[in-house]
Amino acid sequence: MKKIISIFLLFFCTFSMMAENNPVADPAAIVVSGDMRFTVLTPEMIRIEWSGKQIFEDRASFVVVNRHLPVPRYTTNTSNGYLYITTDKLELKYKLDSNPMINDPCDPNLQITFDMNGTQEKWFPNKIDPYNLKGTCRTLDGAEGDVSSRLEDGLISRSGWAVIDEQKPRNDGSYSLMFDGTDTVNWVSQRVDPNSIDMYFMGYGHDYKKALYDFTTVAGKMPMPPQYMLGYWYSKYQRYTAQDLINIVDSVRSYKIPMDVLVIDMDWHMDGYYNRTDQTQWTGWTWNKELFPDPQGFIDWLHAQHLKTTLNLHPADGVGIYEDHYSELASDLGITTNQTIPWDIENKKFYKAFFKDILRPHEDMGIDFWWLDWQQWMIAKNEPNLGNTFWLNHVFYNDKKFQGKDRPVIFHRWGGLGNHRYPIGFSGDAYSTFSTLAFEPYFTATAGNVCYGYWSHDIGGHMKTAYSNDPELYLRWIQYGVFSPALRTHSTNDPTIERRIWKYDNFPLMRQAIELRYALIPYIYTYARYAYDTGISLCRPMYYDYPESDNAYTYTGEYMFGNDILASPICKSANGDSTVNQTIWLPEGKWYEVETDTLLDGNCVVTRPFTQAQIPYYYREGAVIPLYPALQYLTDRPDTIIVQFAPGGDGSCSLYEDENNNNNYESGSFTKTLITQKTVDGVSTYTVNARTGSFSGMPDSRSFKFEMLYKNQPKSVKVNGIDAAYTYDSTHKKIEVSVDNVSYSSLPLNVVVVNN
Repeated sequence: MKKIISIFLLFFCTFSMMAENNPVADPAAIVVSGDMRFTVLTPEMIRIEWSGKQIFEDRASFVVVNRHLPVPRYTTNTSNGYLYITTDKLELKYKLDSNPMINDPCDPNLQITFDMNGTQEKWFPNKIDPYNLKGTCRTLDGAEGDVSSRLEDGLISRSGWAVIDEQKPRNDGSYSLMFDGTDTVNWVSQRVDPNSIDMYFMGYGHDYKKALYDFTTVAGKMPMPPQYMLGYWYSKYQRYTAQDLINIVDSVRSYKIPMDVLVIDMDWHMDGYYNRTDQTQWTGWTWNKELFPDPQGFIDWLHAQHLKTTLNLHPADGVGIYEDHYSELASDLGITTNQTIPWDIENKKFYKAFFKDILRPHEDMGIDFWWLDWQQWMIAKNEPNLGNTFWLNHVFYNDKKFQGKDRPVIFHRWGGLGNHRYPIGFSGDAYSTFSTLAFEPYFTATAGNVCYGYWSHDIGGHMKTAYSNDPELYLRWIQYGVFSPALRTHSTNDPTIERRIWKYDNFPLMRQAIELRYALIPYIYTYARYAYDTGISLCRPMYYDYPESDNAYTYTGEYMFGNDILASPICKSANGDSTVNQTIWLPEGKWYEVETDTLLDGNCVVTRPFTQAQIPYYYREGAVIPLYPALQYLTDRPDTIIVQFAPGGDGSCSLYEDENNNNNYESGSFTKTLITQKTVDGVSTYTVNARTGSFSGMPDSRSFKFEMLYKNQPKSVKVNGIDAAYTYDSTHKKIEVSVDNVSYSSLPLNVVVVNN
């Protein structure tokens, strides 16, 4: 019966993905002219293909998995030897029977014009764009300070256009190949005409958000990570024993540090090639029983502590003869001699046997996700032009997805455009310096330009420097981690580097930062859903909202964290002073400085002093920020939601919740609760509206704590028309109202404050 259910789940997941993503465009969107084929995907996006064999691809590619979009309005016309395709936003002009890549700049064979802020912008193939706003890169290995020169081009530009060229080699030398559509994992296939042209022109002007949303309609959505991935991770490359890790977890819990993930680096396995336990090679698949005498008992203990875990994999050296389950793998692959089985993940037979015989026993033991630490050859050995990083991510993520168990997630390096479908990334081995920290806010936000919204950095820095144990640097890195996609402390394998925060004199400030991260989880998770729906990452550059402001491009150390929080983490030393000055551009409107309870006018640049305890972050005027009360892990759903209401205007937030660790959110199993604030003639109304949607295990009731910020002592407070108790904090100018055990069936809940 279990086998039948598993087969059904595989079929259901495959059918669901096929139903959502159809790479074959509506014929009404296609225009063919000789060796050229054009597909009008949106008013701003046109696919451009050329094939001397007139063989065009209708299969999904590594980047584009869906072309079956509603056909936008457009017209075609042939005149004086040219084909014209005109949408509401673009005009394409193609010289009939010509090669589109051979161009006279004064009279290109192919050109597209569009309006860019009142002027006509013209694009033609091979045109250089110096204003591309960049995307991301595979790794920050060896980075020290600003390494923006590593970044690939992104999907948006101040020039107003960008091109996805599927036949252009990626930075690692690989190409965007095709999916054959014949397997649950959707296997790799070469292009039928390798000499063809296949590119997508995107002419969105400065409507960056629409460009990113439309990209996800053709390239797939940004999946939501499980909620626990948004909590704190402890990680360090060190030869820990099981008892060492148990002691760390015990300390974490005794010091009341919230934590959800314990990372087990590569020393979990022995050196399989020589059957040694006293050293570790990069590749291994068998538990080192000297360090972990009872792996199953250890994993069970971690789960009992409400922790998830991952194992580090460096798979490049294959599977040695001394590995557990080697004989089963050799038998399944038809290998009869005692030899190391080479790594061959591009081979479907190898993939199926390897996952069944080598990985599945660990997953059955309770390993929650895999850390894919690929640092070897970039191009697959047995499949031309296939990038190993992308392919590993695709195979591991989808294998997890099609098991139909927990919400799939992997921990890996960036593999190129299209990799946004496989969260979550780790940026690699950067140096422990303030300049490296200062680069990461820009790097993380800019990755949103390719929809890669979930970078995890080595908090504290990886490579050893004189600053590796600098308490101020470590604190500021953790504080940045609060306002980044993932908060994971880590370092290289050096016993002199300390990542246990309770060993530092400023530990209370580090714990305070992690507690703030956990408080923000409802807000963060809401914007994880927003990223799934819109293609707009949790961390995004300021120019998404303010594309015509030069300051939005200049102040790269600040960014929006969701729609309503502006973060400007401190990434420099105070040099022994009690405060450090931070210069921040505040856009138009009013901004509430949370750490100082100060309301500031925007449309200006301010310089503000901050202590080590303070993080510069700001609520947009009228913002509604849902928070959790103090908690130690994210497994249990809190009974209380704290809602902070920023001053300065009306606003709202649609609090998102789901089952946290499965894919049911993709098919409608979730709720949204609209929470609003509105002020008319000195009377402010704060409302929790009726919940919409449903999911298994959703709470029947909740307690709510309302916190109205930057307020004077009120004249009166009523809850659903009845006078209510409240507290007023005159130091912080905050009104607090608690309403316990509110049944969701009784919503809306109204708190009315008559202001002084």
